[in-house]
Formats: sequence, C-alpha cells, structure tokens
Amino acid sequence: MKNRKMHLGTMIHGAMGNMSAWRHQTAQADASISFDFARSIATKAEEGIFDFVFVADGLFINAKSAPHFLNRFEPMTLLSALALVTRKIGLVGTVSTSYSEPFTVARQFMSLDHLSDGRAGWNVVTTPLEGSAKNFSREKHPDHGERYQIAQEYIEVVKGLWNSWDEDAFVRNKETGQFFDPEKMHTLNHEGKYFQVQGPLNIGCSAQGQPVIFQAGTSDAGIALAAAQAEAVFTRQDSVEKAQAYYESLKGELNNYGRSEADLAILQGVTVIVGESAEDAEKQYQSVAGLVSIEEALNFLGRYFDHHDFSQYPLDEPFPELGTLGQNSFRGYTDEIKRKAKEQGFTLRQAALESATPRPVFIGTAEEVADGLQHWFENRAADGFIIMGGTPDTFPRFVDRVVPLLQERGLTPERYRANTLRENLLNKKITQRQAGQ
Repeated sequence: MKNRKMHLGTMIHGAMGNMSAWRHQTAQADASISFDFARSIATKAEEGIFDFVFVADGLFINAKSAPHFLNRFEPMTLLSALALVTRKIGLVGTVSTSYSEPFTVARQFMSLDHLSDGRAGWNVVTTPLEGSAKNFSREKHPDHGERYQIAQEYIEVVKGLWNSWDEDAFVRNKETGQFFDPEKMHTLNHEGKYFQVQGPLNIGCSAQGQPVIFQAGTSDAGIALAAAQAEAVFTRQDSVEKAQAYYESLKGELNNYGRSEADLAILQGVTVIVGESAEDAEKQYQSVAGLVSIEEALNFLGRYFDHHDFSQYPLDEPFPELGTLGQNSFRGYTDEIKRKAKEQGFTLRQAALESATPRPVFIGTAEEVADGLQHWFENRAADGFIIMGGTPDTFPRFVDRVVPLLQERGLTPERYRANTLRENLLNKKITQRQAGQ
C-alpha cells in the first residue's frame, strides 16, 4: 500500500517486564497506582508520535494474582485524567461486554471522546476469568461461545447509541430558544436476545464521529468478532511466520463482512529490549527473568487456566495433560501454551518460566530492533505494534533510540497527521450517522 505507515501504541501496565519486575532496581514499585508514572509513559509515547496508549483490565483477583493486577487504576478513570495532560495521542481502554451495560459504556466512551477531542478507543473483551461472575452477583460465568454472541449484540447496541444524534443536532440558538433539532435525535429502541435498550444516548457526537473499536481475541470466535466489528486488533504471535498467517487469515475474513483491508489495523503486541550490544541486551533480559521464582511463575501460568493450581504437578516432568482446561478462559493463549509445550517437549518448570518471562522477539541494539520491526511490517505480519518494555526502563530507550531510526526510514511519522485517533490510526473520519450504516 502506497505511503503505508507503521502504527505504534504502548501499554500502561505498571512496572513492565514480568510479574516480578516491580523488584527491579530501575522500577517504580507502585507504578500501577501512580498517576505520575502513567502520565510519564503517555507523554513519552506522545513525544514518539505513537498512535495511542492502551490500558488493559481484569475483574477478578486472588492472592496468587500478579502484583500489577492486585492494585491498579480502573481504565476509564485513568484515561480521563490522561486526556487532560496529553494533546494528540489516542486513549484506549478495556471494558468487558460480559459484566457491564451497553448504555453505560456507550456514555463513558463518548464522554472520554469529548474530553479528549476525539481520541478515545474501546478495547472490547468478553472477560476470560470465570471468577469474575462472583464479583457481579452472577451464579455462572457465560461459556466461551455465548460470551461472543453477547459481545456481537452489545457492540451493535453501543454503536446504535453512538448514533443517537446527528453531528449538527444541537443548535443552541439563544434568540429562538431552540437547544436542539428534534428531527436529528434518533431513538434506538433495541429489542434483542440479551439487551433491551431504548435510548437515545444523553451525549452527542464527538470530533471523530465515534470512538475506535479495538478487540483482542485470538480464538476462532474472537477472530470472527474482529472481522465483523473491530477497527484495530491487538494480537500476539511469537514468530513472523505465525504473525503472517494470522494477518492473512483475518484480513481475508473481512471480505465476508463487506469490509476492506484498510478498515482494520492488525497490531502485534511485542516485548522489546534495547541494548548497547547483544550482550548488554541479554544482560538486561536476565536481570528481569531472574527475579521470578518458580512459585510465582506457576501462579502466573495458572491465571490463564482460570487460576488452576499447577503446584500439584511434578516440576521437571512433561507439561501435564489438561484436557479442555482453559477452553472457557484465555482460549487462544491456553491453546498456544499447550501446543508449544508439546512441540518443544517442555517440562512444567520450563513452560511456567517461559510464560512468565517470554524471551522478546525483538531484542538487541536499536538498529537490530528497528530492523526486526521493519521486516515484520513490510512482510505483512502487522500493520503496527503495541510496544511493551522488557525491563522497567526499556520504553523511554525505545522512544529515544528506535523511533528516530523508524522515522528516518520513513516507516513512522515525524508529526501527527491529524487530531483524532480515527484519522491517525485509520486515515478516515466518519460522521455520527455514517458510523452505524
């Protein structure tokens, strides 16, 4: 594609690296609950002309959860605060379709879109952890297939609510006393299998038409949802070949929904380490990987399998046969863990430590990291990357050393092309009514 640019985002995720990175000598131990830390990441990313910052979320913890999950900001609150201290960068937050109401979420994200002058994005998740039901007065967590059925209808309702008002509906004519044009207000009157929502939404059109919809599922159901509804996808493969296969599969799926390749940006979540040399980069990796005990690694692995207790198995025997365990939680990721353990003959110890601190695909000097990102981008493995630091101090180094190389090569922009997330990420602007057509 002519003049195609690589998109960059980053995750505000406490002390990056692994679940024990908060102990690293360069880490801010309370980063997950520090606004100053979050602001520093967002403003540094904006300095590097990143398209967006991303805040993940979860709805269930226990004593074995990773430290970042135990004590962290709620995404919408944090992003609303960041809207006031940033100017151009997109603000993307995770909110579940399984444990929230469409009207509330539509209102929250449109409010964030107004606060930020058109920079909001919604990361749609169906919530994998079964324990979440216990925090929302539910007897049972919806099964995997039903969660995605709920999500399909949920997104349609939210988009319908975002179309409650035409762009010029609010006249605000002081002389005539007309505040709005009733013909430009649209009541949804949705009656579906899971939701009954009348509308209209009590907030109007934003600068970018509506927030950008992100999605982060890799299962078959997740891919189908992405092809139908998402405008950006957060995925993660550990080789260029796997990333290319995923890219081609999802881009090809768009045809089934009357969409083109340009309608969806595929973003690979990648961990990077930038060193002065290969030896320095390896030393940095080991400085973080060595902080994780095997007990912590087992707990971290267990989270993906709905907090399964892996301490019951022998550490140095082959990875246990788990049957369908994990199918109703992080299905795409748990399937990958099982496959990789079997193919590579991992013991439980090896699988747990690998899961806790995966070796970055992009590790080395600034030039080597830039070369790797360029190779993936130019060979249809990704439209861009969500950069996660392999150590707590990696991200600023990436912005200072790798981004200038990408800019020199014409791969990333040297300035923001527009004021809204939709225009920067997708190179398009839609009006409110066009959004739901």
